[in-house]
Amino acid sequence: MNTYTLQWNSHSLVLGENTRIMGVLNVTPDSFSDGGDFFSFESAVEHAQKLIEDGADILDIGGESTRPFSDQVSIEEECRRVIPVIEAIAEHVSVPISVDTAKSEVAKQALDAGASMINDISALRSDPYMAEVAASFGVPVILMHMKGTPKTMQISPVYDDLMGEITAFLADRIQYAEEKGIPRQKIIIDPGIGFGKTVEHNLQIIKHLHLLEPLGVPILMGSSRKAFIRKLLGEEEIHPRAAAVETGTQATVAAEALGGAHIVRVHDVAGTYSTLKIIDAIRNV
Repeated sequence: MNTYTLQWNSHSLVLGENTRIMGVLNVTPDSFSDGGDFFSFESAVEHAQKLIEDGADILDIGGESTRPFSDQVSIEEECRRVIPVIEAIAEHVSVPISVDTAKSEVAKQALDAGASMINDISALRSDPYMAEVAASFGVPVILMHMKGTPKTMQISPVYDDLMGEITAFLADRIQYAEEKGIPRQKIIIDPGIGFGKTVEHNLQIIKHLHLLEPLGVPILMGSSRKAFIRKLLGEEEIHPRAAAVETGTQATVAAEALGGAHIVRVHDVAGTYSTLKIIDAIRNV
């Protein structure tokens, strides 16, 4: 596995020696897994602190659901949800805080409030000013592959060459980011599990993750509690937080870590921490 060192502002992350954990905090009423759970300011801050105690290396805070068929929220509403939470926790934590947004104004306000990474599911396509914000603040940016939009992505997605198309897309977005002033050393890629993919597509991505290594940047994977796990278990209607779904999630985490993922984005940080303790020991023996 390629090893990278991300250094920016007051943060430094070595990626590749051990698999890093990004803990998910959705400050939304409608996210597929934890929508509404941390919608209040107090519960969001409390949960952020727990994620760090459980072993999160990065916090990812989002104020707009990107589940299949979801609608966008306004810039004002997204900021209202995430900015106070970022301000509150940035004062007390040393781990980097990522803002999960495709809107440049939300990203700018989040970075002013104490965030230090941008996780853009549109890979800098939705907002023409997003790359400029990332470059001006000098922060890492996560570029994700998505076929369509959250509203349309799960309507019969088809690929002629799944890994080839994802690789070409991400190579193009890396080039675009560099042209806009974001150095390659601050770019992370995400093949977008569940974003315009069938169950089979998701499995193929996990199985062939190594094919993304030639792009020369760290790889992030976000399979936690996704619908394909529930479908494989034969219980599509099962709650995303059910024990069986979490067990399935940990199986994907193990496969991703062995396959070359540098960062895994998860809801259950404590469980993932234990899984990776074992997997990284096997991988590094």
